[in-house]
Amino acid sequence: MNKQTFRTIASVLIAGLALATSASAQDTKHYRFAHDQQLNSGYSIAYDIFSAKLKELSGGKMLVDQFPGAQLGQEPQLLQLVKAGDLDFAIVSSANTATISPQAGVMSLHFLFRGSDHMVKALGDEKVFEAIRDMIDQTTQGIHVIGLGTQGLRNMYSKKEIRKIEDIKGLKIRVQATATEDATFAAYGSQTVHMPFGSVYTSLQTGVVDVGENSVNVYLINKHYEPAPVLNMTEHEANNAILWISDKLWQSLNADQKKWVLAAGKDVSTQEPKKAFALEDAAAAKLKSIGVKIVTDVDKSGFQKISNPMLDKLAKELGPHADKIKSLIVSIK
Repeated sequence: MNKQTFRTIASVLIAGLALATSASAQDTKHYRFAHDQQLNSGYSIAYDIFSAKLKELSGGKMLVDQFPGAQLGQEPQLLQLVKAGDLDFAIVSSANTATISPQAGVMSLHFLFRGSDHMVKALGDEKVFEAIRDMIDQTTQGIHVIGLGTQGLRNMYSKKEIRKIEDIKGLKIRVQATATEDATFAAYGSQTVHMPFGSVYTSLQTGVVDVGENSVNVYLINKHYEPAPVLNMTEHEANNAILWISDKLWQSLNADQKKWVLAAGKDVSTQEPKKAFALEDAAAAKLKSIGVKIVTDVDKSGFQKISNPMLDKLAKELGPHADKIKSLIVSIK
């Protein structure tokens, strides 16, 4: 083989390798996944599970990039971005999902869940997932449910101890965007105030609200203990969330890609809740170590006496999907 022939063969091989590399790069796609919480939260755990599974199933061809901390907007804005097809994936609280599908407020009914074990079972239950998926598909457009998650149970925090229902009479409590919270907190005798999550810290600081309510880890990582140094373990409501895909992206996927996305979403439903509750325990230990007062002996009976009779009533008022979801969750042992 003379030098000229060798150079020609080498050039062809290099060109072929370049084309193959270019084609491989073109086959790999990046997708955006957004939420409004910081890293080391239940939402970022959901991202870790989802992105790792989708990468594995797609052979590295479907890569998901995370945009945490409300970089792309607060939860109502994220829902609109997904609906419009301008955002691929998001995880948003079921309560704020009520801005696009009011029946989603069923997941925020007080004392619907009987504790962490019940929540883990319910969120991983295929019938519950299917009922929530059908509710969204039949009540809104441009967006689909692919998984469920949680950030634990919500607790009330303020500058004062809350040991019984009488302690919140007349207080201003920041609530999420669902009518169920307005109705229930009003029945407790408190005043409800709506605002984006990002405004809660300053509002607690300035007295616009007296009480915030969220999970232990969210309270910790967002430093809400600074303006509200008493965490009262009311555990009144689930801090659940829904994992979304835009219809625009969904329609662009082939059959295999859709299977991979659904499998990754199912992994979130079955794995994230347990990890989220472990994070709650670690957050409580951290809060204690820095001197935050945690009131564990809250008398929940006064809250439950009012909220339990409202459970069926509010679910029925929300609509048939909500009533079905409530019944499915209650029936889980």
